[in-house]
Amino acid sequence: MLHHAGIEVSPADLDRTVEFFTILGFTQVPDPFDGGFTWLESAGTQIHLMHEDVPAVPPRAHIAVVCPHIDATLARLQEHGFEVERRREHWNEPRALATAPGGHRVELMKAPPPRTA
Repeated sequence: MLHHAGIEVSPADLDRTVEFFTILGFTQVPDPFDGGFTWLESAGTQIHLMHEDVPAVPPRAHIAVVCPHIDATLARLQEHGFEVERRREHWNEPRALATAPGGHRVELMKAPPPRTA
């Protein structure tokens, strides 16, 4: 189980980044270490937003999030002004690529791949 992923976010993009992940079903939780990060959580998985004046944003790296109600989620993202691009299906399930504020790529999939073992 993946517990968390950390991404660097410019303080100027912080509020919109929280809004983006909130639409994906994450809620803000306290940073127990008071380390100056913004922590978000959904079903036991966390995203840690690390505040950096000049954040590193890898061009191809991404986070993948399962969105059981993908059509409604994509519509909400677009309604809020976020860039969304539908991609070809994997495992016969819809998926898309969204861009979070600051340029981080987030893959959205209706369901995870089937278990192999």
